[in-house]
Amino acid sequence: MTPILQVDSLSRRFGGLLAVADVSLELSIGELHAVIGPNGAGKSTLVNLIAGELVPTAGTICIDGQDVTGLSNWRMARCGIGRSFQRTNLMPELSALENVRLAVQAAMPTRYLLRRPRHTDTSVVAAHDALSRVGLGDIGDHIAATLSHGQLRQLEIGVALATKPKVLLLDEPLAGMGAEESKNFAVLLSGLARDHAVLLVEHDMDVVFAVAHRMTVMLDGRVLEYGTPDAIRASSAVRDAYLGHSV
Repeated sequence: MTPILQVDSLSRRFGGLLAVADVSLELSIGELHAVIGPNGAGKSTLVNLIAGELVPTAGTICIDGQDVTGLSNWRMARCGIGRSFQRTNLMPELSALENVRLAVQAAMPTRYLLRRPRHTDTSVVAAHDALSRVGLGDIGDHIAATLSHGQLRQLEIGVALATKPKVLLLDEPLAGMGAEESKNFAVLLSGLARDHAVLLVEHDMDVVFAVAHRMTVMLDGRVLEYGTPDAIRASSAVRDAYLGHSV
C-alpha cells in the first residue's frame, strides 16, 4: 500500500526538553496504526505535530507525497487530516447534528456558504451521513450536553469525519469508558480503518491489540519498538518498559 501519511525523523523541543525525538512512521488507507507508551512518552505531542497544532523542531510530514511540514492546523485539515482530542471538544448547547453540521460548513468552499440555506442543503446531508457512520444517526436532534460520555466520544469522531479526512488522528478516544462502551467503540474503530488511515493513541491495551494492524511504542519521546501487535507483545524491551508481564 502507498502511504498516505509519512512522518520522517520528526522532533520537537521545548527549551531543554526533547519531547519528540527522531520519530518516523508511515500510514496507509485501510490501516490502523496504534501509538502506545507511558504517560509523558510524547504520544500527544506527536499527534499535535501531525495535526499542525505544533511546529516541528526538525523532520518532515508528508501527505499524499506533499510536504506539509509546519502548516497550521486548519491547513492540515484542508490537506486531509481530521482529529479528536483527549478532552471532548464540542459545543454542549447545540444538538449532535448542529455540532457536525458546523464542522461540515467550516470545510466547505466559500461559494457554498453564500448560498441561501435549505433544510436539505449539502451540509445537513453530510452531517447526517457522518452521524450515521459513528452510530448516532437516530439521535441527531439530542443536545450534546445530554449525551453519555461514550456518545460524546462518538460525536467528536463524527465531527472529525465531517471534513472528509483521509487521515484520522484519535487521541485517547476511549478514556473514561466502561468495558461495554469500549467494546462497542473497538467495532467503530475497525470500521473507520476500512476507508481511512487511522493513527490511534490509546491506553486501553485490550482494544489496541484487538484493532491495530501496526504499532509504535514510544518512551521518553523516542521510538522504543515498531511492528505488528504480535511482535510488540513478544518484545522484551516493550514488556520491561511498559506493558509488564501480563500481556
